[in-house]
Amino acid sequence: MRIVFSRKGFDSQYGGVPSPILEGALIASLPIPSKHGRELTGLRRDAVLMDNLVSDLSGGRYGPKDTFHLDPDLDASACARKSGWRPAFGQAGAAQTHLDRQGVGVGDTFLFFGWYRQATRLRARWTYVPGAQDIHSLFGWLQVGDVISVSADGRAEASRFPWLAEHPHVEHAAAFQGSRNTIFLAADCLHLGGRMLALPGAGVFKRWSPRLQLTSRGCRRSIWRLPLWMAPSAPKGTSLSYHLDPDRWRIEGTDALLQSVAKGQEFVMQTGHAAEATTWLSKLIEEHA
Repeated sequence: MRIVFSRKGFDSQYGGVPSPILEGALIASLPIPSKHGRELTGLRRDAVLMDNLVSDLSGGRYGPKDTFHLDPDLDASACARKSGWRPAFGQAGAAQTHLDRQGVGVGDTFLFFGWYRQATRLRARWTYVPGAQDIHSLFGWLQVGDVISVSADGRAEASRFPWLAEHPHVEHAAAFQGSRNTIFLAADCLHLGGRMLALPGAGVFKRWSPRLQLTSRGCRRSIWRLPLWMAPSAPKGTSLSYHLDPDRWRIEGTDALLQSVAKGQEFVMQTGHAAEATTWLSKLIEEHA
C-alpha cells in the first residue's frame, strides 16, 4: 500500500495566501488560480461562497471573474453535479512521471494537504485570525479506484464519463498534451487491510482537528510531526519520496520530526511492512469523514 501526501491549494507562489480554517473548524481549500480553470461563482464550501472567501482573504487580488483549477474535486456538494459524478484528481507533467515511477495506482490513497491558517468573519468580511500559526494540514483523501490516461483533446473521456467533462484535466486537455495527463478516479468505498470499510473512497474532511495538522506545534510549517512508524527503517521498509536523506528525520519520543522539502507536489510513502499504516489511515479518515 502507498500513501501519497499531495500538496494542493493556494501556496506562496500560486495565490499567495493560506487556505482558511473557518469558524466551526470548517476546512476550505482554495484552488489555485489558472487560466485552465473555471470561475468560482456558484461554488461553495458548506454555506460559504468560495468567490467571497477568495476575494476577502486575497485582499481583492482575485475576483469572481478570475478562473481557478478545481482539482482535486472531492466535494459532491460544492456545486450542481451531473448524474454519475465521482470524486477525481488530475495530474500531469513531472509530478505524474514521479507518481508513475513510484508505482502509484489502484488501491493507493492520496492524502491532500495545503497551507492553512485560522480565519474568521469580521464586519462582514473574512479575515485571518491575528497571530494564528501558519501550518500544513490535511484536508481530504482519495483512494484510487481507476486510472485514466486522458486523450489529447479529452473528447473520449467526456463521452465515456459525461460528468467528467468539466474536470480541468478533461475540459482543458489540450493544455496538458504530451505531459502524461492522467485522472485518478475515486473508489466507491474505502478498502484497507483487505476489508471494505463503511467509508466513501474520497472526500473532504468535514471538520478540522489537531490530528490533521502536519506541522509541529510552534514550528515553521515545513517541520512536520509524524507517527514514529513513518520514519525510515530498513526492517519496516518504509520510505517517503523526496525525503530519503536521513538528516531530514529526527526521533523525538514517540514521534518522528521531518524537515519537509520546500517544493514538490507528490510525496509517496511506501509503507512496507509497517502494520501501523493501515490502522493509522483508516482511523484518520473515519474520525474526519
